Amino acid sequence: MGLLEKIESLLGGRKKDFNILVIGLDNSGKSTILNNLKTKDTKVATINPTVGFNQEKINFQSVNFNFFDMSGQSRYRSLWEHYYKESNAIIFVIDSSDRMRFVVSNEELADVVNHAEIKNKDIPLLILANKKDVKGAASENEIKNELEINRIKGRNCKVYSTNGLSGEGINEALEWLASEMKNLA
Repeated sequence: MGLLEKIESLLGGRKKDFNILVIGLDNSGKSTILNNLKTKDTKVATINPTVGFNQEKINFQSVNFNFFDMSGQSRYRSLWEHYYKESNAIIFVIDSSDRMRFVVSNEELADVVNHAEIKNKDIPLLILANKKDVKGAASENEIKNELEINRIKGRNCKVYSTNGLSGEGINEALEWLASEMKNLA
């Protein structure tokens, strides 16, 4: 942040918008989680699969988030890397009830954190283990093991179990992310 931006921030001027890349496999609940963060009058009743990406601007705890909700369908995953450079943080969403796809999620997450644009970039990684309400859903510790979180070095990384429909766990996760963004400002 430049000197003028710091002065502007201290004087209550223009607030920085933080670009947050929201990625994960298809049907993990990315759009549902973001819909839950919207005000009642802007929520949508039916969530359709994302084609390409959707953009949502949401203010949470005085932090302006600019979410890029990316499609998780295999044919669109190559688009993710086009957003790495401008991202201030990454949210990786995994369906904690779909154990058959944990290996694919692990591979995709490894590709993200090892990508040249991300590898040496000091940005936080928030992992949301979504659909915790579904019978047989993996716990946070199981998700940490399945995604091999211990291999992620040199960046703040946190895992939260969430329920995108009810909102359970989402506020706590976003509180952590908002705190991380305030530290970057």
